[in-house]
Amino acid sequence: MKFADFLIVLPKLLKEPLSSTDAHLLMAPPERADVIRNIDIATYNPRKAAVLMLIYPRNEQAHLILILRNSYKGVHSSQIAFPGGKVEPDDASYCMAALRETHEEIGVQPEKINVVRDFSEIFIPPSNFIVFPFLGFSNAELIFNPDPEEVAGLIEFPLADFLDDATVVVNQMPTSYSKWIDVPTFKIGNHYVWGATAMIMSELKVMLKKVLSE
Repeated sequence: MKFADFLIVLPKLLKEPLSSTDAHLLMAPPERADVIRNIDIATYNPRKAAVLMLIYPRNEQAHLILILRNSYKGVHSSQIAFPGGKVEPDDASYCMAALRETHEEIGVQPEKINVVRDFSEIFIPPSNFIVFPFLGFSNAELIFNPDPEEVAGLIEFPLADFLDDATVVVNQMPTSYSKWIDVPTFKIGNHYVWGATAMIMSELKVMLKKVLSE
């Protein structure tokens, strides 16, 4: 998908209703489906985080970036995720938290990013976080400068590959619900993206495919 074509559909994305739970469930581990449908998030008093889905041109093609987190003592150790992290008291909004974390983790300055809109928040029971995703884009090709203390690697991939239904495969993964279970994943190169990140990606994919078909 050419980056110019992505820019053309942006106005439609702004008007498109969020698909929320329906899109999240497409990529949810089986054991998590009932939790998504029935959980009362307010009773958990979750911590808050924000992430950025950043689209940018690379050789005129629209690309999306994910990060591979470093290994650390925590439930999200070594996981694939969007740039982002915990909302801090000094953050003026969830959006500003996503931009700040993106700058800290991959070195992209906030002024280089145009924020399009927010997406549906998602609750992550194992870490008791509620995550607020945002979609943003840069008009220029980006040079990333990842923080080695937080980021073990970057995963860049064309938006066209992401939209290809062949990238969705079922794979066995270790989860907090069970030792090894079959879960839906996005196969990006040699990586398998699953869990909350895949569920956020699912809503982006559903909305993009809808506006591109109109």
